[in-house]
Amino acid sequence: MMPETSRRKQRSFWIELPILLLVAVIVAVLVRTFLVQTFYIPSGSMETTLLINDRVLVNKMVYRFREPRRGEVVVFVPPKEWDAGPSKDDYIKRVVAVGGDKVVCCDASGKITINGRPLNEDYLYEDDVPSAQPFDLTVPQNRLFVLGDHRSASADSRFHTDFKNGTIPVDAVVGRAFVIFWPFGHVSTLPVPKGYNAIPAPSGG
Repeated sequence: MMPETSRRKQRSFWIELPILLLVAVIVAVLVRTFLVQTFYIPSGSMETTLLINDRVLVNKMVYRFREPRRGEVVVFVPPKEWDAGPSKDDYIKRVVAVGGDKVVCCDASGKITINGRPLNEDYLYEDDVPSAQPFDLTVPQNRLFVLGDHRSASADSRFHTDFKNGTIPVDAVVGRAFVIFWPFGHVSTLPVPKGYNAIPAPSGG
């Protein structure tokens, strides 16, 4: 026969279990909503930085304290003008230029220039050029010019220059992708490439 103390402990456990599960669910929802969220990479538009089926962690808090910076990989809700389709899936691209930047493609050496300075992009997909589409534009304030690392397979700002110079609003950004956590063989961080360190601020900025 089970002692009374043991029966009370067992009853207490089954009473507390639903509460603990509810707390765990609430914490998970809060973390996903406000702090960190996982995203799945469905296409090759960011190869070889991000491969199809990679999973990334996205920091959803960082841009509450500052705006996105050049070179960061961001997840964003595509503008309706991009005709993203009924699924309304989020996009993931690299921020190449920010508000006030003058972006031109391409100079005599075939590189994109930002504020007159050539951008060295050693992360581009093998044999891809920075862009097969020429452009010469200034990024409006509070907007971002975004490109995929696999330029020949990315539907990005270059294809929507008829609306706001192809840019996306800063407030459409969900967060910054900062680490690949799956698969294990491709685990790595997503730092800002060194080429962006040489880019000057826009004139008058």
